[in-house]
Amino acid sequence: MRTHDDIRLREAGLPDTDLGPVLAEQADPLLFATVSGAHLYGFPSQDSDVDLRGVHLLPLDALVGLREPDETRSRMWVRDGIEMDLVTHDLRKFVRLMLRRNGYVLEQLLSPLVVHTSDAHAELVALAPDVLTSHHAHHYRGFATTQERLFEKTGELKPLLYAFRVLLTGIHLMRSGEVQAHLPSLIGLVDAPAYLPDLVAAKAGAEHGAADVEHARVADDLARLHALLDAAQADSGLPDAPAAYDALHDLVVRVRLER
Repeated sequence: MRTHDDIRLREAGLPDTDLGPVLAEQADPLLFATVSGAHLYGFPSQDSDVDLRGVHLLPLDALVGLREPDETRSRMWVRDGIEMDLVTHDLRKFVRLMLRRNGYVLEQLLSPLVVHTSDAHAELVALAPDVLTSHHAHHYRGFATTQERLFEKTGELKPLLYAFRVLLTGIHLMRSGEVQAHLPSLIGLVDAPAYLPDLVAAKAGAEHGAADVEHARVADDLARLHALLDAAQADSGLPDAPAAYDALHDLVVRVRLER
């Protein structure tokens, strides 16, 4: 297991707990594990859980035999009083998700909050730009709409921040070709509402607190960002289809055979 960047993890608000033993207990080798969720997005609360996401590698006989392979695994546990969950996909499934304009898995892959890495992880990261397309805007548009509806139903701050975050991520991606999931960084890159830093600060107190906002103003700002995402997609220089299919196929085969 390679050394992860403890300083960066602490700066992101991660609890001071050793994740190594949990990762070492996994049934099949991990190619990478990163931190996702609120810590990656830049608005963790005092009581936020730790979301770990990654890729495991099934043995060859699990894929060529008669039994259905266990391609996705999920585990939840509490360590040092902190609730954690780890979700991993087999390499083949993860790569298929990468090729389906799935911004969520790309954010996991490219997360700077790395707790375990490998040569295969580095290769996947290097190929990530070649799977980006203008159609990734659909992922962020749909995710934002879901979170807006949840905010309207609950009045909680968390889904509102998620809605703003994914819209800003989508706009920046369409304009620059960069996957940036960190909301405080996005505020400086996209024309974001001036009150967003205050909302980020408010969420630090509680994971499920109410949003103290003017709902009409928020609705107008979200509608404006939707329009910006539409325009950014229309003007994007990103291609219509991923270019990395063959390279990713070769990687999946080679990594599997090497193990």
